[in-house]
Amino acid sequence: MILVRLVMQTVVLALGQIWANKVRSLLTTLGIVIGVAAVVATVAAIQGLRGFVLNEFETFGTNKVFIDGSLPQSWRGRISWREVQLKIEEVDGILEHAPSITNISPQWRASARVDYENVVLDSAPIIGIRPQWHDVENRQVTMGRPFNRVDEEQRRYVILVNEQAIEELNLPKTPVGSFLLVGGRRFLIVGVVETLDLSGMFGGGDSRAEFLVPFSTAVILNPSGWLNYATATMESPELADETRAEIDFVLRTMRGLEPDDEATFDIEIAQEYVEQFKSLSAGLIAGATGIVGISLLVGGIGIMNIMLVSVSERTREIGLRKAVGARPLVVLIQFLTEAVVLCLMGGAVGIVIGQGIILLLKQIPDAPLEHANMPVWAIVLAVGFCAITGVVFGVFPAIKAARLDPIVALRHD
Repeated sequence: MILVRLVMQTVVLALGQIWANKVRSLLTTLGIVIGVAAVVATVAAIQGLRGFVLNEFETFGTNKVFIDGSLPQSWRGRISWREVQLKIEEVDGILEHAPSITNISPQWRASARVDYENVVLDSAPIIGIRPQWHDVENRQVTMGRPFNRVDEEQRRYVILVNEQAIEELNLPKTPVGSFLLVGGRRFLIVGVVETLDLSGMFGGGDSRAEFLVPFSTAVILNPSGWLNYATATMESPELADETRAEIDFVLRTMRGLEPDDEATFDIEIAQEYVEQFKSLSAGLIAGATGIVGISLLVGGIGIMNIMLVSVSERTREIGLRKAVGARPLVVLIQFLTEAVVLCLMGGAVGIVIGQGIILLLKQIPDAPLEHANMPVWAIVLAVGFCAITGVVFGVFPAIKAARLDPIVALRHD
């Protein structure tokens, strides 16, 4: 109880001293204020950007795997790039022999003129897909029906369009059952596919007209084309390493590549980018924390300097307190508390300014910082660092004050 009362008295006394020297206290804590404000705002911005990117990945699908042919530098001049493109049997082989893969859909792209009544789209992109594409891309039809196995096997002239295609071709609002001329061939619209709301980073942004046809039909439209790439889904994002190893084994076996041979294919897994981004954001936050450490070091030196000045200015006061019975420990606690309170007030002002910066950042148009918020751990960390700084840099002036001889102190001018 006595200790609590002593601490309360010293805190009140410290606040009184800070208030009596407002300008000097403000200038002394300026380094701490700027450091804490900058770090708190930086951490919140990184957290906001991290939340935005992870939400985009979640919408896009973190369990997606992209597989494509690739011509390594060492192979150039020996084989053509067409020889390393994925083959349909390799796509089927991956689905059959890679247990982690749940679905896979190759894409065959073509370009053709699309006519509807008097509206013409020249060189419109036509994408050949398999029925599994809807599950792989998580894009279902909002009207009509998706492709089925019969469409693929019988190479039917059926087509899916999106909302943008309906608008550009001036199709009826319910276009299912209407016919389009694609490359001079008559295609039946069987459904309208949904458009995902993604940012430009994932191919979203301004939506484009999309025309999807069965994979086998796209081969007829563009027989000189090639399988562009395949998109697959794995059982779980946590199986990224196993999935990569399985696909690598299947393709190396089917292509006759030795383990030491350079791969003639690329495997990109969305989850790996998520992990890389998490590591990057953690590194940035660690860097920001290091910056606050430097700021607190500079601010702490200022605190120590001003506390030494304070001890010198209040030498007679210290001597008088000791003369009436104050113990050295009480004097030490008094000055140490003043240093800690000074640092904590600087940290508090820094947090308030940092919160103001965060609110300003959120007002920036189109900035992906809507999730920017000051995390509780950052506040706790800032307060903890400020308290430690006060103790470390305030202990020397406090010891100096505690060791003053009362007689010498009372004679001090």
